[in-house]
Amino acid sequence: MSGNVRPDSMKRINTKELAQAFIDEQIAEIRAQVGSGKVLLALSGGVDSSVCAALLSKAIGKQLTCVHVNHGLLRKGEPEQVCEVFGKQFDVNLIYVDAVDRFLDKLAGVSDPETKRKIIGKEFIDVFAEEAAKLDGISFLGQGTIYPDILESADGIKAHHNVGGLPKELQFELVEPVKLLFKDEVRCVGAALGLPDNMVYRQPFPGPGLGVRCTGAITRDRLETLREADAIVRGEIDAAGLGDKIWQYFCIVPDLRSTGIKDGKRTDDRMVVIRAVNSIDATSATVPELPYELLFKIRDRIFKEVPGVNRVLYDISTKPLATIEWE
Repeated sequence: MSGNVRPDSMKRINTKELAQAFIDEQIAEIRAQVGSGKVLLALSGGVDSSVCAALLSKAIGKQLTCVHVNHGLLRKGEPEQVCEVFGKQFDVNLIYVDAVDRFLDKLAGVSDPETKRKIIGKEFIDVFAEEAAKLDGISFLGQGTIYPDILESADGIKAHHNVGGLPKELQFELVEPVKLLFKDEVRCVGAALGLPDNMVYRQPFPGPGLGVRCTGAITRDRLETLREADAIVRGEIDAAGLGDKIWQYFCIVPDLRSTGIKDGKRTDDRMVVIRAVNSIDATSATVPELPYELLFKIRDRIFKEVPGVNRVLYDISTKPLATIEWE
């Protein structure tokens, strides 16, 4: 399955048997391409990069080095999960880079969404390039490019860092074992490789991470409010048995404050906005009716467990006119 055109004869990978056949085929192709060479991969912890890493690990083991950059904009527990899964379950060299201060210092006082995106993207490339420069003998760069990335980039719909976005100073040959798969097929392969369900079926997550859900200029304390509240929202929706019925659910902490009352005194605290949407391809989205009992439970937990919050809202805006993300 070479090239960027998906063969008409390629079967949809939607069963464990077909997924295993794909894995076996890709292991052979990876070994033929890489030989005794070394591969470097930026491992975000997202579905595509995680499946790519697991597949490369099965094929070449310690010839693979994964770099996981913690920029401080990941959800609660995500850096720890990446280190747990790929540091113990899979046979790879894992480099963990704590770049939280570096990213947040660069983002301090920056409120424009596009400027934030550019800072996050550039800083990530810079950190990754610095780590790559420390390694000897790397000839290949692994990437979790998937087929929709190629289609959208070719049609000019969206620019993808995985398609034509390789920094010029990183003169590596690309290894892209899942580039002919659609997202549902990537998930099927990930499950067959033994990745945890909450990694395989992870919700869509923006490239800038929580940076676009902590609207306006990011502050460390508001980012922590967002991280803790988001974990509650996702945990309670999952516990209610709605995790497989809602396409995406998360929360936003806008750069706004509201008046409240606590212990008989006036407060000037933050608000948390719950966002849940159903969509097929993210070009449009509807809003599910969450049970009031569930919303009240989320509200009560946020008030109790997340300091400095005095208001919880549910965003019922559809796309269009709104977008899924706030920034």
